[in-house]
Amino acid sequence: MIYQIKNGSVELGANLILRRINFEIRDNEKIAIVGRNGCGKTTLLKLISGEVDLTKIEGEDSFIAKSNKLVIGYLKQNPFNDLNLTVDEEIKKLFLPILNMRARLDYLLSEIEKGENIELLEEYTKLQEKFEDEGGYYYEKEYNMLLSGFGFSLSDKQRKLSEFSGGQLTKLGFIRLLLSKPDVLLLDEPTNHLDITTVEWLEGYLASYKKAVVIVSHDRMFIDKVANVVYEIEYGETTRYTGNYSKFVKTKEANYEQNLKAYNMQQAEIKRLQALIEKFRGTPTKVSMTDSKLKQIEHMVKISEPKKFDTKSFKASFTPNRESGKDVLGVKDLEIGYVSTLCKVNMNQTKKQRIGIIGGNGLGKSTFLKTLMGVIPKLSGDFSFGWQVDVGYFDQQMVQYASTKTVLDDFWDLFPTLSETEARGALGAFMFTRDDVFKTVDMLSGGEKVRLALCKILQKKPNFLILDEPTNHMDMIGKEALENMLSEFDGTILFVSHDRYFVKKLADALLVFGGNTATFYDYTYDEYLLKKSEGSLPLIQAVTQEAKIEPIKKGKESFLASKEKSKMERRLLKLNEKMLTLDEEISIKKNELESDDVVSDYIRLCALNEEIEALEVEQFSILEEIDEIENKLK
Repeated sequence: MIYQIKNGSVELGANLILRRINFEIRDNEKIAIVGRNGCGKTTLLKLISGEVDLTKIEGEDSFIAKSNKLVIGYLKQNPFNDLNLTVDEEIKKLFLPILNMRARLDYLLSEIEKGENIELLEEYTKLQEKFEDEGGYYYEKEYNMLLSGFGFSLSDKQRKLSEFSGGQLTKLGFIRLLLSKPDVLLLDEPTNHLDITTVEWLEGYLASYKKAVVIVSHDRMFIDKVANVVYEIEYGETTRYTGNYSKFVKTKEANYEQNLKAYNMQQAEIKRLQALIEKFRGTPTKVSMTDSKLKQIEHMVKISEPKKFDTKSFKASFTPNRESGKDVLGVKDLEIGYVSTLCKVNMNQTKKQRIGIIGGNGLGKSTFLKTLMGVIPKLSGDFSFGWQVDVGYFDQQMVQYASTKTVLDDFWDLFPTLSETEARGALGAFMFTRDDVFKTVDMLSGGEKVRLALCKILQKKPNFLILDEPTNHMDMIGKEALENMLSEFDGTILFVSHDRYFVKKLADALLVFGGNTATFYDYTYDEYLLKKSEGSLPLIQAVTQEAKIEPIKKGKESFLASKEKSKMERRLLKLNEKMLTLDEEISIKKNELESDDVVSDYIRLCALNEEIEALEVEQFSILEEIDEIENKLK
């Protein structure tokens, strides 16, 4: 165990946020902290990082214990102090000890070459071993790999931090944190604002991270892929579960059923014993027996009734006012964007079909929905809605909606014919009960604003829902409630989401954005992933409403482009194979460095180091070419 909180409490202002928290980090565990919004997950991370202190409560023995020299890394909101530095200048601050060691090694090598010096040779050998242990031969490679994983190019190293957006700075701060290799890595919603490709890459990186990771996240699939321990905060208490998110859900349910069964059995036994006591209480010959039964009850270790899960959420259901025709949406050669074309879309959608839109950030997913809704004009092409299609549209900007009106009055403005009972009933289904309806809209959290927006949309009873990231700002229970509600919806749905669990549960077809086009797949998300892993995804695109979906016909230009792409893919394969060969060669030479014969032969030692350095330079050159080809293939 490297870190422990015992009976920890945290008070912020007059509010007790955490009470009697027990938490442990053992070795290199990957821990996820889950719970409802407002339960104190982020506060727990801040307690671990040292940003907040334990609150001492009289009569309670509470403490924090941790290993000596334990380094804890926590990504801050504003990660950089000097935005005039380049990315390279900022990141290489982390590697000053390694760079200084490298300079010393170069100096020692030059001195050794002048003449045999046993003391310098011994220092060189020890320093070289330390240099290798601390990643001196690999830090640049990992630095480049992380930049690529988060969507940056190698040329971005020379750009000033001030040239990047807020979201990009957060990613660069994340990269710096990962490169610092803390003993405990604390991550608060690390998948926010990352596209699916980057999230999948990050999952692999964190799962193989050699030290401990503690994550707060509402991304259930991300937790499934990374975590091997789950801590849940519920009703102010922490409970530790071994396994990922899916196992946690099953274990929690099984524990509840087992505890409930044990509680009910004990209550039945107490009831039976009490009945015997009452029956024979006044019988002189049964005094001994009744006393025995009474003591039996008193000596029982009482089992507390297990609390039901905190699953309070919205539970709304509605039926559309009318059915649409069979054809709901047709899109033909639709070019979308603000100034230049981001993407060209061809697709059709039929009644009751649920299409999930996925793809990287900035490729046009939200722009596509905004174009359909007339928020921004199309650049060219056409689209049309079918007969009797009534659209309900949820936009991410609805979370920014501001008003000084109460929730009830704001809702009433849209539906003035409803009685107060009807209006409060509609709002109550979305968890606006009692005095909640008298909060002003400006007082609502992001999750509450999402619920209010959904309530307004569904009150109109549309038959076609167009939803842009509806699960943002929702906790896990809220996401599951929305999934259940939409699964029961007797209409058509077109939605954008980065939540793969949500896509997996809801979508029966996908529209995948990438490479300036949108490709339609008539698969569920699981089927799509399977075919993608097998390399068997056919390039099939949905076309107009009237036309059937068929393979794209290739003209001469398309054929030449495909041929060039194949050529680049073959080159990429060869480069990756070369990287593996170079890794093996470097490993062999480094093993040779440790042999007794080489340690005592400084001429061979110098030659081996030069050979290793030449191989690493070749690796760097290959990495640059790989990065260039991958950017062209995007």
